[in-house]
Amino acid sequence: MSFQAAVVKLNSPVKELVVAFAENGTRHIGEAAKDQKEVAEWIDKAAQPDVTSEANIQSLNTTLTPRTYIVNNTLSAADVAIYGALHPYFSKLQPPQYYAIPSLTRFFDHIQSLPSVRSFGTAFSTVVIDIENAPALERKAEPPKKEKKSTTATVPENAAAPALASDASTAPTQKAQKTEKKEKKKKEGSTEQSGKKAANAPAVDDGEPVPSMIDLRIGKIVDIMKHPDADSLYVEQIDFAEETGPRTVVSGLVNYIPIEQMRDKLLVGVCNLKPANMRGVKSFAMVLCATSKDGKEGGIELVRPPEGAKPGDRVYFEGADFENAQPLSQLNPKKKVFETIQPGFTTLETREAAWVNPATKSVHKIRTKDGVCIAPTFVGASLS
Repeated sequence: MSFQAAVVKLNSPVKELVVAFAENGTRHIGEAAKDQKEVAEWIDKAAQPDVTSEANIQSLNTTLTPRTYIVNNTLSAADVAIYGALHPYFSKLQPPQYYAIPSLTRFFDHIQSLPSVRSFGTAFSTVVIDIENAPALERKAEPPKKEKKSTTATVPENAAAPALASDASTAPTQKAQKTEKKEKKKKEGSTEQSGKKAANAPAVDDGEPVPSMIDLRIGKIVDIMKHPDADSLYVEQIDFAEETGPRTVVSGLVNYIPIEQMRDKLLVGVCNLKPANMRGVKSFAMVLCATSKDGKEGGIELVRPPEGAKPGDRVYFEGADFENAQPLSQLNPKKKVFETIQPGFTTLETREAAWVNPATKSVHKIRTKDGVCIAPTFVGASLS
């Protein structure tokens, strides 16, 4: 089934919303043929009279539990079709009812808040959903796996047959081996932590600002449009692999980076700045960019994550003082942490992103567990 064959089955005004959002089938219908087929199938489901039956609502809630979007976890016309079909249903729900389908409620509220949907969906009033007072979800931890105790020691195939020995004589050796392995794992685990989660010790918002106070993460642009009320601003939806879904981010990059070069891009985001209202749209992060040493006239480009990076990956500063430090949950604007650290952000001769300590001139590269972040072309650029 094609997009056009599916969309004609939708009722007004859902059909007009989907056609406008997908630009009559030229955008947001899937890249691969498999995705396009799935998008059309979901649009067909949205057109069915029983889309809001109890069974289908529960099925949708289950489908969306591990996902932000329906098809390939990328915003598509399928999401907008389902949103439009569910709008009358959600308009009548009371908090206890939509709290009972938390994943579907999160999805619906996210789609209705997208600027790219709001600009086309004037016929769809915003459904007020009280997310803040939603009951906490109980997440049951998986039971620990039981380790099978081996009764015999493992012997390499090419090893000589060992001499027979009593259990008493072999036990100390086996215990020593196990202890040695445990110690080795502990050491390996401690080094791996620098590329994974920050240390459990809570960050303290006192003393001199240090770069590790800044929460940098890998994100992916899943939707972008020009700000409806500001010609120089983009409004992006950036996936940082959070349960709450993508963040709305406003960036002043229209005059420097074409929108085609922004779509679906991986980037580095500053995620603990205080949310700011940008011409009527609240921005919940900042895109980290490299500005030419000749100034904005010389160009601006996105800081590029290393090969293998994924949305949600932690970005940190090299150095024993920073690698395992935990960022602040939110930077206090009065303490100007980012403003104090930012002048030291630069790109090296290798185009690698780094922070140079202004006092000691020590260089701390900005990286993930997969490698160092870089600027595509700029050397000696400033980062902000």
